[in-house]
Amino acid sequence: MDKMLMHESLLEDYACFDKDAIRLKSENPDIRGEFFRDSDKIIFSKSYLRYMNKTQVFTNNENDHISRRMSHVQMVSKIARTIGRALSLNEDLIEAIALGHDIGHVPYGHLGESFLNEISLKNGEGVFMHNVESVRDLMVLEHNGSGLNLTIQVLDGILCHNGELVLDKYSPVVKDKDKFLSDYYSCYESVKNIVNLRPMTLEGCVVRISDVISYLGKDIEDAVTLGLLDFSMLPSSVTDILGDSNSDIIDTIVMDIIDHSKDKSYITMSSRVNRAICDLKDFNYKYIYNKVYSDQEKECIKNMFNVVFDYNMDVLKNGSIDEFIFKNFYSGMNDEYKKSTSKARVVIDYIAGMTDDYFIREYSKIVEKKDN
Repeated sequence: MDKMLMHESLLEDYACFDKDAIRLKSENPDIRGEFFRDSDKIIFSKSYLRYMNKTQVFTNNENDHISRRMSHVQMVSKIARTIGRALSLNEDLIEAIALGHDIGHVPYGHLGESFLNEISLKNGEGVFMHNVESVRDLMVLEHNGSGLNLTIQVLDGILCHNGELVLDKYSPVVKDKDKFLSDYYSCYESVKNIVNLRPMTLEGCVVRISDVISYLGKDIEDAVTLGLLDFSMLPSSVTDILGDSNSDIIDTIVMDIIDHSKDKSYITMSSRVNRAICDLKDFNYKYIYNKVYSDQEKECIKNMFNVVFDYNMDVLKNGSIDEFIFKNFYSGMNDEYKKSTSKARVVIDYIAGMTDDYFIREYSKIVEKKDN
């Protein structure tokens, strides 16, 4: 028996099998399974390398033990694969979705995302959100504008991974290629369309809840490391159920999900754990996410985004080929990308792909030129 078939013989009937993989363009198979190959494509992409210097929550700190986007996606992958293995789902698909789900995150994390969304809407390019940009990056931007030709199951799981929304039940919905593309394009029209997205596979559902599991306790752990708070501050509605450490929080939620989702066509958890997760999420917003940046810092970062965007729009209009956007991005893109992409979208793609350090260097270079 073929090794891949042996692997799939161990999967639950509700799992997504490699034989059901759909690609936007035909591609010759090789020794790897379809979703295993997608993981390799993502890991070897330029976008994946940039994870290592993209903000998770805390920016501009000198502590090497604070999470970056790279460590976050790996944690999501490990947590999701643990759940997937216990439920006999396709771990290769889970890993590919998890490793690619945050490719589209911009400098300064969710704060930067909000400013780039304002810019995108103002310039007629529709809603900007990192999950949509993650799909755009992998489907369009990689390989100089040709994309990686990932399966739609992986792209859909990335599109639908929104970890900000905690549900009591995660059920997949049936989709084909046309439905996936319709969902993707509708995301540029309205935030509501993004909020209502549901994955097409059970594996996508597992990654979605694993995104939540991975960041809730770890963000507190990072805040403790930076001396901003302590686990003892957590409310008893959280600690009595989930525990009082990141390790306990992860273990409790994972085991609860496995116990309640076994042999089911959806992912679920107990009501008590669901309530504790919501309470923990509220705590994190109150004591971490809403306090990461002061109002003054927010205004400063917003100005940086506007300066970098406006400057590069002028660069594209003037054809200044010695500038960074030409040398490091636009000149390497294929003719199809250049013909079909507006200048505003080019600059948005360029900024979205930046690491925090690159973004700061770009801004500093622009300010220096203006001062001279």
